[in-house]
Amino acid sequence: MKQKISFLLFALVSLPFLAFADVRLPNIFQSNMVLQQQTEIAIWGWAAPGETVTVKASWDNQTYTANGTDNATFRLTLKTPVASTMPQTLTVSTSNNTILLENIRIGEVWICAGQSNMEWSADLGVLDTKSELPTCYNENLRLFRVPKTTSSSPQDNCSGTWRICDSVSLRRFSSVGYFFGKKLNQTMGISVGLIDLSWGGSYMESWIPTDLVNLYPDTKLSAERMIKSSGWPSSAGSIFNGAVAPLSNFSIAGVIWYQGESNRHYPSTYYKLTHILIDSWRNLWGKDFPFYTVQIAPFNYKDSAVSKAALIREAQAKAMDIPKSGMVVVTDLVDDINDIHPKYKRQVGYRLANWALAETYNQPMGQYKSPQFRSFSIKKDVITVEFNYAENGLKTAENGEVSDFLLAGMDQIFYKATARIVGDNKIEVRCDQVPNPVAVRFAFNDVARPNLFSKDNLPVCPFRTDNW
Repeated sequence: MKQKISFLLFALVSLPFLAFADVRLPNIFQSNMVLQQQTEIAIWGWAAPGETVTVKASWDNQTYTANGTDNATFRLTLKTPVASTMPQTLTVSTSNNTILLENIRIGEVWICAGQSNMEWSADLGVLDTKSELPTCYNENLRLFRVPKTTSSSPQDNCSGTWRICDSVSLRRFSSVGYFFGKKLNQTMGISVGLIDLSWGGSYMESWIPTDLVNLYPDTKLSAERMIKSSGWPSSAGSIFNGAVAPLSNFSIAGVIWYQGESNRHYPSTYYKLTHILIDSWRNLWGKDFPFYTVQIAPFNYKDSAVSKAALIREAQAKAMDIPKSGMVVVTDLVDDINDIHPKYKRQVGYRLANWALAETYNQPMGQYKSPQFRSFSIKKDVITVEFNYAENGLKTAENGEVSDFLLAGMDQIFYKATARIVGDNKIEVRCDQVPNPVAVRFAFNDVARPNLFSKDNLPVCPFRTDNW
């Protein structure tokens, strides 16, 4: 009898807490955030089962309601207006508590993801970001940096704080992301929200759902061969579960991505992994958003006779066959080939922004694509190479001799070749040691910093015509 009375008292005492639990929001919803413009956004969180959650947005003065489900969650959707630099508010309330989010902007939201060259910041030595710190304050550029988080299963929340861009918030934020967002903001005059998801040393497999990595024998083997280390994740899906999945209901415009150095351990899968990564993220968000990447920079790895970095660059260029994707070439933006982290990121971010401005926002940007190999022809001892995206012509830096071309014959031995620009946008390549050439390579090694550019000042993308 005493046990029944005790249980009844416990139940009566507990009822108010069960019925009137506070409504809670995931951490991505905060004051100072940016919400994606002109779309249907989700507002979600946690509330007691049956509890009515009321949401009011300042931009439409309407009231939206949803009830807490049996598992104590709620979700509703509302539409956002055209981008505006006017401060907005969002109020989420129940009978027990009210959450007021202030100083919100409506604009464009981009995820900045990848490994260390995306992560590199002013505090980590990026010189052109350091020079920005005294004048970087911008009410219409908002930064959200996700701390390094992994999990063995998909999570529904992550840490981080929305901050106005200033000399404090920018110090540890992705420099590539910052310059990307800055150019979007300056060019279009709209608010931009940037979410920094970068993790130095991370493998692409860690950014993809585990079951998709394990679906194919070669990508599964690639994941199994990831080098174990206490400095970065070394299991498939771990970053995806801990940092990507929690953001998947938050509306975004697109993704910029700088990663690939770590995947030199198994380069033959990088093209397939890129397809899986982009497809899985787009499916998760339910949106075919743009995905713009940076081809990895020249660096002296000194660990292999095989140019594995060149193979990764080749896979990255090939993956541009994915719809709504693009890639910037940065062979000219490396100050020291013995430093895997180039100290200047402004032009990397700006080149990514040019892709987005042209392709996503239909802005007149001129030529924003680096020249890429299109075809070649052989006439006696000369190979003539033609390029896409070189309509305005080719040039060499400081009008020097064209560098970094190699020729090979049927013996598959490559020799340094002489190359010259003909007809403004073609290259003729010859080599005395190769009287009957069958293949040509350009900058196809770990460290090449070639001097061949379009007349639009964009470096020509490295390539090879063979598959040896």
